[in-house]
This record gives sequence, structure tokens and C-alpha cells, in this order.
Amino acid sequence: MDLHKVFLNQPEIAVGMDASVRAIVAMAAIFVVAQAGAILMISSVLTPEDQIFEDPNDPLIPIYYIAAMIGFTFLVLYIIKKKREDIVRVIFLFAVGFTIFFVLLSFLAALGLDMIALVASVALTGLITYYLVKRPEWYVIDMAGILVSIGVVGLFGISLQILPVMVLLTVLAIYDAVSVYGTKHMVALADGVTKMHLPILIVIPKKRGYSYIEQKPLKEQIDSGEEREAMFMGLGDIIIPGILVASAFNFLPDDEILGGLDANLLVAIGALVGCLVGFAILMRFVLGGNPQAGLPLLNGGAIVGYLVTYLAAFGDLSFGMAL
Repeated sequence: MDLHKVFLNQPEIAVGMDASVRAIVAMAAIFVVAQAGAILMISSVLTPEDQIFEDPNDPLIPIYYIAAMIGFTFLVLYIIKKKREDIVRVIFLFAVGFTIFFVLLSFLAALGLDMIALVASVALTGLITYYLVKRPEWYVIDMAGILVSIGVVGLFGISLQILPVMVLLTVLAIYDAVSVYGTKHMVALADGVTKMHLPILIVIPKKRGYSYIEQKPLKEQIDSGEEREAMFMGLGDIIIPGILVASAFNFLPDDEILGGLDANLLVAIGALVGCLVGFAILMRFVLGGNPQAGLPLLNGGAIVGYLVTYLAAFGDLSFGMAL
């Protein structure tokens, strides 16, 4: 199947809506799809045996994770500086391919397809990886990004309870702000991975016929002040606040409340809605044309949404964070 022809032959989107607004709505929809997919994965596929960490309530786990993430980020920047982008590309493609395979196999195996699930997962993962290597257009990048987000949010959601998740979101929000507005190394990282067309972000075109393969370096566009033809959002902006959504759904009691809605689902939805409010505020700044740190508003919105709906559902001040 020629994915390039399939996507470029789609009908024109209604012209009455501003291109930037369309892109923002599409990005928000992808955000919701990723969180919904992770919740579905938790409710139907993942089990405690799939947990990454032995003690999911250890508040030090996020610190270890953040330290490893910062170290890996600077390692990638060093490799890019040494003009060895091929090494970075192989590392990311392997990690992305493995995650996509895991997600596809988990969902297909849950349908009871057994060997068919394995074969189909290998084939689909191979097809997506092939396009990521040979023709990494925006729709291929987005498809891979959504699948990766579902898998990572789901796994971390069952592996971290509320307390360590709160630590993770708070510290990463601070780190994101420093790395974008202070050291600016996150902008350099985004510029580097854009040049290599790596699937670690979501790309939403603002006009028909846009080609991610022909995308100019982000730093060059920012410095020149020219209008960009697409909007970008790192997968971390989907994954990190999404972990709170998934953790709330997985670890909070499922006592039924008003209308038969389970309390854990209500709080998860509350965190998601709060995150979307933060996203809407973030987009007002993004439309100004400069890079913005997403996690302070996204994580902050998710935390506020969680706290408010937790109080409404459970009425206690522990907020599900007891040691």
C-alpha cells in the first residue's frame, strides 16, 4: 500500500477554519486518542506482571528516571555534534520499533489470535519501520508516535503509583522550562531530531501538500521568523502528563459514583481534561511563533484536574498518595 498516495489524496479540509486552529484541534485529538488507547490497554491487556518497577510506590524512581533521561539527552546531543546521526537514528528506530511491536502484539493477542497476532504484529511493525526509514512523512511519524505513546503511557501507568507520578511530573515540568528557556538544549535536540526525521514527535501540517521530508531545520525557521508550515509537539508532552491519567485509572479504587461511573475513571478523565485546559493555554503561546516548554502547563493542568476530581470522587486529602 502506498501510504504517501493515500494521505495526499484526501479531500481538502473545510476552508472556513483557520489552519492553525485545525492543527491545534488535530493535535488535541491525537492527545486524547493516545490516553484512551493507554487506558484500554491497561483495562484489557496489561497485568501487574508487566510492571517495569518492583515497587511502584517508590518516590525515588522518578529521580532515577529523570537522571537517566537527562544523561541520555546530552549523550544524543553529543553524538549529533560529532556528526554521527546514524547512531542516534538506529537507537531511536530500534526503541520505536520494539514499542510498536509490543503494542500491536498486546492488542491482537488479547483478541485470541495467537500465532496470527504474532505474524500480523511483525508484518505491521516491519511496514511502519520501513516507511520510517525510506519515507518518513508526517503521517508515518504520527502513526508511529501514537502507538509509542499508547505503549509507554500504559506501561508507566501500571508501574508508578500516584506519589511517584506527582514527583515525576513536577520535576520534569521544571526541567522542561529550564531546558527550553534557560539552557535551550531542548530546542537544539528538537532541531536535531527534526533533521533526522525521527518519530519522537507529532507533526500536524497547516496546509495541504506539506512534506515533512522537505521540512527546514526548526532553528533556521525560528531565527528567520518565517511562518512554519506545520506544528510540532514532542511525544514527551503526550506521555508525561498521560502517565498520571493512566496511573489514576489503574491504582485508584473503582467504586461506583454518580451515574454508575467508576471513581478511578472519573479521576483519570479529570486529569485528562485538566491537561487539555493546559494544552489550550499552551497553544495560545505557541501561536506566537516561538518554542514553548509544554510540560509546565500540561503537567500542571493534569495535576489540578486530578486533585479536583479526586476530591469530588473520594473526599479525602490523601489524594491517593499514601506511602
